[in-house]
Amino acid sequence: MSPRIGLNLSMIVQAAIQLADEQGVQAVTLSVLAQQLKVRSPSLYNHIDGLPGLRREMALVGLQQLKETIMMAAVGRAGDLAIREVFRAYLHFVRQHPGLYEATLYVPEQPDEQLEQLSQQILELVRQVLSAYHLTDEQMIHATRGLRSILHGFSSLERSKGFALKEDVDESFEWILNVYVQGLKAMGQSTNA
Repeated sequence: MSPRIGLNLSMIVQAAIQLADEQGVQAVTLSVLAQQLKVRSPSLYNHIDGLPGLRREMALVGLQQLKETIMMAAVGRAGDLAIREVFRAYLHFVRQHPGLYEATLYVPEQPDEQLEQLSQQILELVRQVLSAYHLTDEQMIHATRGLRSILHGFSSLERSKGFALKEDVDESFEWILNVYVQGLKAMGQSTNA
């Protein structure tokens, strides 16, 4: 194979993301990626720190895009409308970029300031949206964990074809969303009673 002129980190990461979206993040290996980019595997090491380095770069891109998706869904909206739009945008992101979403779950062996910062920014966006429900600090933690669990669980089951019943999956998603919003309202009301 002749070396690829102009190979850079961005090209490598984008090729890895495309491969992950098509075949899953576990399908992304340096040898497969090198073959796809028409270079030798050692050439990739000029731009990334092995497979962990590539996974980190993919996670950074994924978290940044997820943050922007949530931000765009929430901007100019409040309360029920904001949380509903965040739910829908998150699911749309996972459906459009299943491998990239999977990459956002990467946990490095050592603390990583950039990954932690992006995760905190996403958490803060969610907290801002949930603030309309006047939850206590403890309830806010539970509500945030619940939101992530619902979204991740639903999208993971959908991706793995776990919803085999005839009822429409989008209707199920909206039903779950309604239950979650009603629960938030009830918790907020009980706190302020």
